[in-house]
Amino acid sequence: MGEQNDNEIDVFRISPLIRLTLLILYIALTFPLPFLAEATDAPVPSVALWIGLGLGAIALTGVLSERVVLDPIGITVSYAPWISWLLRRGWTLPWAEVVALKPRSTGQGGLVYYFLSKAGEGFLLPMRVVGFNQLVQRVQKQTGIDTRGVIPLAQPWMYLILLGFSGLLLLVDLWVVLVALGPGAPV
Repeated sequence: MGEQNDNEIDVFRISPLIRLTLLILYIALTFPLPFLAEATDAPVPSVALWIGLGLGAIALTGVLSERVVLDPIGITVSYAPWISWLLRRGWTLPWAEVVALKPRSTGQGGLVYYFLSKAGEGFLLPMRVVGFNQLVQRVQKQTGIDTRGVIPLAQPWMYLILLGFSGLLLLVDLWVVLVALGPGAPV
């Protein structure tokens, strides 16, 4: 849920389920690479892979630090200061500038929504936050735009399934690493 205080400021963060799922998926997809590079005498040194994977994990953690702040003046999407200067700067849109909330279909057949400003700019409505329904109710309250049909792109059960499969992949990865490092391995 969003954090609320007397000044009508709501803060929404990315769902812990989504953060955990994406971090485990990242680890499951990348963790065995340095071990396999070592076991197969790949041209890329395993140290370079470890450095790259560490930098990727830092970048992913930074992107997952997104927070959405709704106040009486407008909506602000920002990221942790340690990463915003490098990857994402975020944006701010005053409520008075919002003229519409327009749906756009994704390549996979889902819907995302964009705030349209008076200047014609589009700002993506953050959908992966805890308390999404509270967020869209607040948007409706502040803008007068009907948000009853706005639903998140992905439901929690989708991330639970992805988390389960990511965990299974991680178990297979651990087995692969153990085999690669086991007795008789070409390391």
